[in-house]
This record gives sequence, C-alpha cells and structure tokens, in this order.
Amino acid sequence: MKKKIKKILVVLGGTSRERKVSLDSGKACLKAIKKLGYKVDTHDPAKKSLNEIDKKSVDLIFNALHGKDGEDGIAQSYFEYLRIPYTHSGVLSSMNAMDKEISKYFFKKVKILTPKYFVLNSKKFEKKDLKKSILKNKISYPVVIKPTNEGSSIGVVICNNYNKLCKVFISSKKIYKKLIIEEFINGQEIQVAVMKNKALGAIELKPKRIFYDYKAKYSKAAKTEHIMPANISKKNYNKVLRIAEKAHKTLNCKGVTRSDFKLFKNKFYLLEINTQPGMTNLSLVPEIAKYKKISFEYLVKKIILDASINR
Repeated sequence: MKKKIKKILVVLGGTSRERKVSLDSGKACLKAIKKLGYKVDTHDPAKKSLNEIDKKSVDLIFNALHGKDGEDGIAQSYFEYLRIPYTHSGVLSSMNAMDKEISKYFFKKVKILTPKYFVLNSKKFEKKDLKKSILKNKISYPVVIKPTNEGSSIGVVICNNYNKLCKVFISSKKIYKKLIIEEFINGQEIQVAVMKNKALGAIELKPKRIFYDYKAKYSKAAKTEHIMPANISKKNYNKVLRIAEKAHKTLNCKGVTRSDFKLFKNKFYLLEINTQPGMTNLSLVPEIAKYKKISFEYLVKKIILDASINR
C-alpha cells in the first residue's frame, strides 16, 4: 500500500544552462501543487546539495530540473539513494534519453527513423577530419552540429557549408567533450506528449526563426506559431503518436515525455525525446494536455500520482 502523500518537495533551478527554464517550470508546478492541497516546499541544488534533503520530512520529490545533472540520471541517482519517490523518468532512462548518441542507438535498433549522423570526440577530432567524416557518412549540407548532452536546443547550430561548420566546430569543442553532426531535415516541426506510455496528442510548430531554438521555445517575442492539433493527415497524426509511444517505451521512460519530430516527404524523423519537458506558460506538454481537456493542475496531479522509486 502506498504511503499517503502529505509533503512534496519541488526540486528546481540547479546549475545547468537551463536554470531559468527550470525555475519557471518549478514555480508553475509549485503553484499547482498548492492548489491541489498538498504541503509543498522547494529545493534548489545550486544553493543546497541534494544530499541535504531531509528524507524524513518529504513524502515525494517533484523533479522540475532541466539539463545537466537534472535530467541525465544524476539527480535521479540521489533520489534513489534517498529512497524518496520521485516524478518523471528513472536513472537509466534519463541518462539514455539525455545522451543523443545513446538514444539514437536505441531508436535505430527498434527501427525508429532518425536523421543520419556521426559523433565525434572533440578532444581527439581535428578540423581536417570533418570533411572526411561528412563524405563517409553521406551527409549533405545543411547539417546540424550540437552537443550530445544538452537540452532546450542549447549549443545547436545549423551550418550551410563547410566553412561555417569548421568555425562552429572550433568554438564548440572548447565547451563540449562530444559533438554530434547530423543531416538537417527541412520539414514540419511536430512534437508529441506521452503520459504513462499513452500519447496525449501532437502539436505543430511554425517558428519565425531558422528553427525551433532556445529563443523560439521560451520567448513570446519569437512569435512561434502553435497549431494544435498538428496540421497533418489523420493517418500521419496517429502514426506519429504510435512512434512517440514506441520511443517512450524503448527507453523505459516514466511519467511524461515529449518527443520532437520532423515530418519530411511523408516520413517522421525523431530528433530526440525529452524526459523533463518544460512546464512553463509557453511549454508544449501543458498546451497539448489542455486541448485534451486536462487542466494544468490535473496534469501535475497525474505526474505526482505516477511517482515512485526504482524507476
């Protein structure tokens, strides 16, 4: 029998480059949890270590962290060590989803289409090797270069030619140990929310910017157009829901996830899966849920009721 939930701790902020998004998500969830009638407090790992969480005074952890240390299995390891039930995906699922090289390996294994790519170790890899690798992997321009383990499109750059790719590579290798280079798919942006293995719906995004980057995601000034439900055929709509469910199950994800796709020439390419999707006013999972008549508070409640250890 599950212990009755009285006190919830919202873990938010952290030290990643997505700190601001995490704070916004955490504050929105905090407000909803209060409305649901739970006692609630917050914990920011940037100010106090996760080790210092008092497990005797907490019944459940609502994980609102984003990015490094928050959605890559690190925070989840602490929660498991503390034996406090927590929301969203577990240690391995989070680690595998955050690492684009690993997640692509699993997607390919179950025949989920993903853009052609190659991974390079930025310390060993030299500029002269770029052209050779592009040719070897039969990738044509434009290409996307990005870190293997960042979220919210941080560090993502589209390169239309070899000269730009070289410049971005030189600057990126100073920051990141591993980089991924993949073909740019010029199609419709489709994103799918999945909750407890079941797809909630698919939304289409029309960014005014070159692609759905950090600013397009989190700034109203970017004026990204949201189309819910996605403007695609019923057959394709159902198809992308099934692919998202398959990706969620393949990585053994828990709670809620968001999968990012491109639709090009009637084929869906899975770019990545997010195990800690945003819960801000501009976030897509709450928007998809709202279309399905699921309020923000009820969405948060569903996430809470799904929490456990040994995830």
